[in-house]
Parts: sequence; C-alpha cells; structure tokens
Amino acid sequence: MVRGWTIGRWRGAFRAAVLRDVRGATALEFALVAPVLIAMIVAIFEIAVMYFAQQGLETATETSARLILTGQAQQNFTGVKDAQGNVTKTPQQQFKEAACASLPTFLQCSRLYVDVTNVTNFSSANTALPTFTYDSNGNITNTFAYTPGTQGAVVVVRLIYNWPTLAGPLGFDLSNRPGSQRMLLATSVMKTEGY
Repeated sequence: MVRGWTIGRWRGAFRAAVLRDVRGATALEFALVAPVLIAMIVAIFEIAVMYFAQQGLETATETSARLILTGQAQQNFTGVKDAQGNVTKTPQQQFKEAACASLPTFLQCSRLYVDVTNVTNFSSANTALPTFTYDSNGNITNTFAYTPGTQGAVVVVRLIYNWPTLAGPLGFDLSNRPGSQRMLLATSVMKTEGY
C-alpha cells in the first residue's frame, strides 16, 4: 500500500487510464479488421480472374464450334501422317490446336480438354460437367470423344479447362476438383450446315 492506495484502487486507476487513452485505438481496430479485409480483396481478385478465364473459354468454344458448324473441321482436320504413313496428329488433336489458338494467352493449352459428340436431337444433348477420373499420381485419365458428324448433324462441343485455384485466407476456396483446381466448362450445341 502506497500513500493510502490499495491494489484495487491502482487497478481501477490503470483501467480508467487505458480506457481513456485512444492513441492506439485505430491501429488496434485495423489489426482486428485487416484479416477480413485482406481475405475479401483476395477473394474478389481470384473470382474476377476466374470469370475472365471462363469468358475466354466461352469465346474459344464458340470460335472452334463454328469450324464444325460450317464443315471446316470435317473437311480440313483429317489427321496428319508422316512419310511412312504413321499418324502424327489425329483430327481431335488438330481441332484442339484450333481451339487453343482461340484461347486467351493466360490460359494454357495443356489444361484444356475437348469433347465433341453427335446426338440424335437437341433435347438429348449432354451439357453437364463431366466426371474426371484420376490415376494414383493425380493425372486425369479420361478419354474424350471427337465425332464432329456430317451435314445436318446435331453436335455438342464441350471445352473443359482445369483452372488452378489458390486457397485464400479464412477458408476461402473455389476448387471443385482435387489438387486445388476448378473445372471450367463451356458448351456449344448446334446443327451443322450443309457444306
């Protein structure tokens, strides 16, 4: 006890002094709000970039589907053979190269999968997300079809892209596939023209 002050009185005086002092209040409030603010900024940025990727995939799908619609793919993508007659490039690989040429530069062709199928009519077109299968190393093992059809055929063109995602702070995660990836899908269903 110093000059009539008890420990309780010291504690009360200290508490009152701390509550009256507001010099560090802004820094303390920012420290409490900063993680949420940073998480929101990261989430907004990642969603915006993913939407740009989706739009680029949609544009590439429409551009490459037009090759099938007009018959250019059926007439020009017949495969490439070397001098010995060995197939060096299949029609599906040629079509994928054409689709890749339409992709924005920030999308990698190695992450793109192409599925082109014929259906009997528009109502039987499958526009759902495909199910990927993986090997023990996490590599995709699916084989996709390439049947562009003939004149008057109803064709479904699906471009599938494995978009790498980042896990943001506070549990934000856009992935819907293993390995922190999100499957992006763009689909075009059309009836081919007479060519």
